[in-house]
Amino acid sequence: MKKMKTLVVALIAILFIAPSTIAQNSVLYKVEGDNIETSYVFGTVHMMAKKDFLLEEKVKSAFTESEFIVMELDMDDASMQTEMMKYAMISGDDSLQNHMTPEEYKILDEYFTAKLGVGMAAFNKMKPFVISSTAMIAHLGQDMASYESTFVQMATEQKKEIKGLETIAFQMSMFDEQPYEQQIDQVIEMLQKEGGIGGYFDKIIAAYKTQDIEVLYTSLNEFFEDDKAFKEKMLDERNQNWIPQIGELSKENSVFYAVGAGHLGGEEGVISLLKGAGYTVTPVE
Repeated sequence: MKKMKTLVVALIAILFIAPSTIAQNSVLYKVEGDNIETSYVFGTVHMMAKKDFLLEEKVKSAFTESEFIVMELDMDDASMQTEMMKYAMISGDDSLQNHMTPEEYKILDEYFTAKLGVGMAAFNKMKPFVISSTAMIAHLGQDMASYESTFVQMATEQKKEIKGLETIAFQMSMFDEQPYEQQIDQVIEMLQKEGGIGGYFDKIIAAYKTQDIEVLYTSLNEFFEDDKAFKEKMLDERNQNWIPQIGELSKENSVFYAVGAGHLGGEEGVISLLKGAGYTVTPVE
């Protein structure tokens, strides 16, 4: 009988105490406050294999309940691709080859030739952030999925407006603040470290599947460990800029915010900053 009572107490603890702990591992949060309409913040991975892609019902429900969709960029802007290409190209007579060693050029040339069938010559006028994205795309292959693309499709079907927290010009300008040589070094390191680009990406996906925003934040910190100033610009400063925008955009309308999951965790992450601004932020189970 005593063992039975102990078991009942344990079950009650699991039912009523554990969920509050488990719920902290989440990439979807409800945001409430006196001066805003109830809104949601969802953390995404911009590119991933289809086999790892999952859109939970709670995310679909939050999306449907919201009146507006806000992402890092206005993803349904018809001019977005054209404008992005404008900022992706190296201007003048300069080329990316001028900013890397022959050994680095050879590594990238062999990687892209093996994965895509075209060498570095095809990317020599592209800025390093394009090389980084292309390396990731080459690793994932054609069987890719994107939360942002999925949300654009859902917004079109539900006739919902999409807005952006930032402009393409602003996002692209951030990469110009870091020397091209340093950006290329980061790509080479990602390709050559133990496990290669797959090992790094697998770690990100594993953390995302468990919805552990702190591990995701730590992984990004490790990636930027050689350039803390750039990390502050890429993560911390942008997070701080988004908080007043969230307050303004949600003042009269319920909004579904979708930003990179790496922005959620940490003391300077979106979740912590929203709480610091006086909002009630709770993980959605």
